[in-house]
Amino acid sequence: MTISKAHALIVLAAAAALPLAACADPTSTSSSTSGSESTSAAATTASYDVSKIPTVDEIAALVPDEVKERGTLRNGASADYAPAEFLGDDSQTPQGYDVDINKALAKVMGLNEGTTNHAEFPTIIPALGTKFDVGISSFTITSEREEQANLISYVEVGSAYGVAAGNPKNFDPTDPCGKTIGVQTGTAQEDYATELSEQCVADGKDKITIMPHDLQTDIATKVIGGQYDATLADSTVIGYTANLSSGKIEQVGDVVDSAPQGVAVNKNDEQLTQAIQKAMQYLMDNGYLKDILTTYGAQDAALTTAELNPATND
Repeated sequence: MTISKAHALIVLAAAAALPLAACADPTSTSSSTSGSESTSAAATTASYDVSKIPTVDEIAALVPDEVKERGTLRNGASADYAPAEFLGDDSQTPQGYDVDINKALAKVMGLNEGTTNHAEFPTIIPALGTKFDVGISSFTITSEREEQANLISYVEVGSAYGVAAGNPKNFDPTDPCGKTIGVQTGTAQEDYATELSEQCVADGKDKITIMPHDLQTDIATKVIGGQYDATLADSTVIGYTANLSSGKIEQVGDVVDSAPQGVAVNKNDEQLTQAIQKAMQYLMDNGYLKDILTTYGAQDAALTTAELNPATND
């Protein structure tokens, strides 16, 4: 496991916000609901304007006929993982840097638009090639996922713990044994927490109580309300959530397990995979990817090579 020093919390535009109450757990206690409601009044983050990104003819020529005829690059994303993907103030419109990246890829590929529809995280990869063309939803690249789909790297993100302000439960990120930790279902953090829990038991300590949720906002509500000791998520997610909760959640400890994330494409669709890889490399080479990430304060996550199915450390 690679451990790096904690990245600085994401610097956000003053207007940036995500209403944590929009997808709140209906079983939350009154104290946790109150904590989430306090974040709902802020405005929505401005999206990146992709209109000036040109079509690249040689890349457009690689796009499969079915996608060309449709004119749309269909992305599936679990839209509750800000700043990568989240729902806007109307609780319906996906926003975030992954959403904008999909639109930018569509522009380079000569398509009319790139659309993003919300889907539960574990359902996205199985739907590639039928419901979705791509999955751009903070997919950490692992050997298991590379068996299921082609993955094209574009950002590198680590994992970090978030706790309630002031760490009232005295959560120690170096010793999470016996604690209750919220994670999003199907994420690398769920796998990592499971490994940590197994090590706790092997060392004669109490296991970690791992609480999976489909929505990261539900987890934030539980942490703020004191039902969970901590949450484990992408470092970008923890930083963004800390800002949007007006300090009710804060990062604790170092960023761990820094790893690339990738655009997922159907394993059998070599043509679309090649088009996506070349389009992503174009966005990198011409500064568009970093500009998109900068809109959400995540510019430090940008990679410079769109690598197909890179080697993994797992």
